[in-house]
Amino acid sequence: MHRFIIVPMNIVLSGGCACGSIRYRSGVVAITDDLQVSGTPSTYSVRGSSGQSTTRSFCGGCGSPLFTRSEANPQFTSIRFPSLDDASAFAPMLDIWTSSAQPWVCLDAKLPHFAESPQPPG
Repeated sequence: MHRFIIVPMNIVLSGGCACGSIRYRSGVVAITDDLQVSGTPSTYSVRGSSGQSTTRSFCGGCGSPLFTRSEANPQFTSIRFPSLDDASAFAPMLDIWTSSAQPWVCLDAKLPHFAESPQPPG
């Protein structure tokens, strides 16, 4: 069973790269249509485990990683938490890609673990 948590729309996240060239705001954590970005991130695409393209966005000026989007689930954008202005209100909800974790990584036994990315319902 997969669990997905939707962040309420009244929470506004903001963040950007280390040099300030790129800023973003989002009313919902990872819904692509709700993400507002100022500046133009650079992108790099790779073939994901699904066989479809995964695009990583980053600041072309300082290299700060910002977002990841996948053709497999285009309605979601993964926001890189280190790029948030204030990430203190968030805590991990799950561990993904545990199949590639190094032996020294300490996983929280209270969190659900997924060997790869969990699939959305439906």
